Amino acid sequence: MSSFKSSICSTRLAPSDHKHSNASPISMKEFQIVKPLSPPASVKVGSVASDDGSEVVDTRVGPIEDWEGGYKFAPIKEHHVARAMTKRYGDDLYRTAISDIVIVGCGSAGLSCAYQLAKERPDLKITILEAGVAPGGGAWLGGQLMSAMVVRKPADNFLRELEVPFEDEGDYVVVKHAALFTSTILSKVLKFPNVKLYNATAVEDLITVKDPLNGSNLRVAGVSCMDPQTITAPIVASFAGHDGPFGAFSVKRLAAMGMVKELGDMRGLNMRCAEDYIVNATREIVPGLITGGMELSELDGANRMGATFGGMLASGVKAAKEAIKLFDSYDIVEGEVVGLKQAA
Repeated sequence: MSSFKSSICSTRLAPSDHKHSNASPISMKEFQIVKPLSPPASVKVGSVASDDGSEVVDTRVGPIEDWEGGYKFAPIKEHHVARAMTKRYGDDLYRTAISDIVIVGCGSAGLSCAYQLAKERPDLKITILEAGVAPGGGAWLGGQLMSAMVVRKPADNFLRELEVPFEDEGDYVVVKHAALFTSTILSKVLKFPNVKLYNATAVEDLITVKDPLNGSNLRVAGVSCMDPQTITAPIVASFAGHDGPFGAFSVKRLAAMGMVKELGDMRGLNMRCAEDYIVNATREIVPGLITGGMELSELDGANRMGATFGGMLASGVKAAKEAIKLFDSYDIVEGEVVGLKQAA
C-alpha cells in the first residue's frame, strides 16, 4: 500500500490523461518526464492582468499590502526561518539553564503564579514548563463543554487587576468564557521580559542535592526536562494538576524518592471547603519546592473543588508570595542555595 505522501506526489505528477479512474497506471518513464504541478500550470507567478486583458509582469518587490490582487510578502529563504528560530531557542536554553524560579505547569494556578511573580519582581528570571502544546490546562472551558467560568469572591479582585470582565452574581462572579481569562493572563505573562515559557516540554525529573541549610535533608534544586537539558533554580513551584499521565508529577516523584511519606489522594467534591484549604495550604512542601493547586490536593488528600476557579487563581498568587519570601532569605550562587542571607 502506498503512503499518504507518495499518493499525493503521484497525483501532483500525473499527466492530465491519467486523472480518470479507468486509466492505466503510468510508467516510471512517464513519471520522469512530467513536470510537477507546483505551482499549478494555470497560475503564472509574477504576472497580473492589465485593463485591456493583456498580461503585465509585476516586478514589484514586497512587502506590499495590496488587497486587490497585488499582496506580496517580503523576500525570505528557508534558512532565514531556521536560523531565526533555532538561534533564539538556543539562546533561551542557554540563558534559562540557571533560573531564579521554575514553574511546573501552565494551567490557571501556574499562570497566576507567573503573573504575580513577574509583576512584583521584574528582577527575577522566571521559567515556565508546560507538558502540553497549548498552555492553560483545563482553564479553556469552565467545565465539561460549558464556556462560562465561575470565580468565587474575593478572587474577583485578581480578575479586576487583569481587566477580565465578568458578571457579578453576589458571592461569585461569572466570566462569559474561560478562554477570555486564560488568553488574557497568558498574553500578559508572555509580555513580561523576565518570563520564558517552554510548552510541549515535560519535566522528567527533579534535581535533588544535599540541603546546605540542613545537612540531613535533600533539597530540590531544579528540574530535568530531557538529558542533558536541566534547569537549576533555588525554587521550583509546581502546579502539575491532579493525578493523570503527567498530573501531580512533582509530588509523585517526591513520594517515589521518599522525600514525602505518601500521597493523601484527592478526596471527593466539596466546594464549601476545598478552595479555602488549597489557598491557605499552598506552601513549600520540601526544601526548594512549593506546591499548590490540584497537585496539592493529591498530596494532602484535600477535596476537589469542581468547576470553580477562585482557588486556583489565589493558590498561584499565594505561591508567588511564598516564593519571593524564600528567595529573599537565601544566599544564592549560580542558581544554588548555599546558605541564608546574613542580616545587614
